[in-house]
This record gives sequence, C-alpha cells and structure tokens, in this order.
Amino acid sequence: MLDYPLLETLAAVDHAGSVEGAARALHVTPSAVSQRLKLLEERVGAVLLVRGRPCAATPAGRQLCRHVERVGLLEREVEQELPAVASGPGPRRAPVIRVAVNADSLSSWFVPAVAAFGATGEAVVDVSLDDEGHTADWLRTGKVLAAVTATAGAVQGCRSVPLGRMRYLATASPAFVARHFGAGVTERALASAPTLVFDPKDLLQRRWLRRLCRRDLDPPTHRLPSTQAFLDASLAGVAWGMNPELLARPHLASGRLVELVAETPLDVALHWQHPRLAPPILDRLTAAVVAAARQSLGSTRG
Repeated sequence: MLDYPLLETLAAVDHAGSVEGAARALHVTPSAVSQRLKLLEERVGAVLLVRGRPCAATPAGRQLCRHVERVGLLEREVEQELPAVASGPGPRRAPVIRVAVNADSLSSWFVPAVAAFGATGEAVVDVSLDDEGHTADWLRTGKVLAAVTATAGAVQGCRSVPLGRMRYLATASPAFVARHFGAGVTERALASAPTLVFDPKDLLQRRWLRRLCRRDLDPPTHRLPSTQAFLDASLAGVAWGMNPELLARPHLASGRLVELVAETPLDVALHWQHPRLAPPILDRLTAAVVAAARQSLGSTRG
C-alpha cells in the first residue's frame, strides 16, 4: 500500500532540490523530511533520491513522484464534484501541473495561457525551461506532465497537438548592420560578424546561416541565456540574432531593428504533448494553451 504523505514528501524534495526547501513547502522540520524519506525507501526497497546539490529523484523515485502528482490532480477533480470527501479542515494546497516550455514561448505567448487557466484557481503551473528540441525529454523521463516541444511525433503514451509556427527573423540594429555589413550581407561578412546564442542547445543561428550560405559557418558568438537579454543585445548593437517575430515586430516597425536579409524567416513548428489518459484538469490547461498559441502563432500549414 502506497503511503501518500511519504510520496508527497519525496515529490517536494525532488521539486525543491533540497530537504530544507521541501521542509519549508511542507511546513515541517528538515529532520521530519529526512525521516519520511528514509521510511519510504525502506518500504519500497530502493533508493529513491540522489542526495546532493541539488537533490534529485532516481528513475524509480521519479516514477513515484509522477504518480503522486497525478493522484493529486484526480483528487482535486473528485473534491470539486463531491466537496464532502475533501479531507481535513481548511483549504488544501493547490495541485501542481509541471510543464516544460522553451524560453521564447514563455516570453511571448505562453503566459496568457497560464493566466486563462489560472483564473479558475484549481491548480498552479510549474514551468521548467529548455530548448524546444529537448523539452520532449522531460516528458520521457517523467519530470513533467506536459511540454511545448518542436517534436511532432508523440512521446510514448502521449498525445501531440499542433500549436503553430514560431517565426524567427535574423535581426540586428541599423548601426550593427552598417558596421559589419556595409558591403552587403556576404558569406565573408557573416563569418566574422558576432552573433548570439541562448545556450549550447540553440542552433537557430547556425540553421539560418547554413540555409543562406549552404554550408556551416562559425562566427564569433555571445551567449545570453535570456530571451529579453537576447533582444536587448540585438537592439544595443552587440550582435545579430534570431529573434522571435512576435517580440521583434514593434522594433522592426520603429526601425530600431532591421532584418539582415529580407524574406528569410526561420519557422519552428511547435506542439503541445501531454498524456493520452490525462485528468480533466490537464485537458483544461491544454485548451488554454492551444487557444493562446493559435491566437499568436502562425499556422502549421504551408
């Protein structure tokens, strides 16, 4: 028989990354958290948590965390239908829906989806950031219940819903263009003009260069792991970068940004993946995400 308070403790440590953080979230002492973890591992007969900085669930522990989180969502559904079954006096902690999202979506269109869903007050959303080409891995390992991803093929046990196309434009400030591309946007100039990357997983700039020049280039590169800093650096003339059209549009209209080469967008098709056997509360989050995406992103067709 699974002991759900013990499982909730494991999930809290995995989420907080430390015993102390879990203790604060659960309003108990760190010693109580450690005792619960020890008892749970003894009952299960397996190591469930890697103690470190941060602490993280093992594959077996992650499976239990995922189970207890789904149970929490299902319990909230039952309590809404049958308030008399709610256990204990006073308000309960809202269940958590963990999702993985790429930074550009979070900075441009995803927050309105969270706002629409969060207005109901039935759950809170816990967002983890990763490149859109890697967020599906968070689903495979059970770290999240849903993800915005560039992976169209459904992860095992999941449903993949098309959201639309995130369009990126190679943009820079007029001063940067005058300084580095005065003689035109040539292959030689592109090989020497500084560019931007979000992190080592960000291949958008290289993809655009390869498509334009038909070979790989290795220009000087600034790393800025922030969508806003990425845009700010482009505006300040630090380098050129692939900025989301949704964020670059007003600066292009005002002339503070220009495209390096007109009519050369790079489109990334995005998808929302979540378990096929999802609780209704996750279906409602899905509806909010799909509505917000389709209002802001281009069609996946064409």
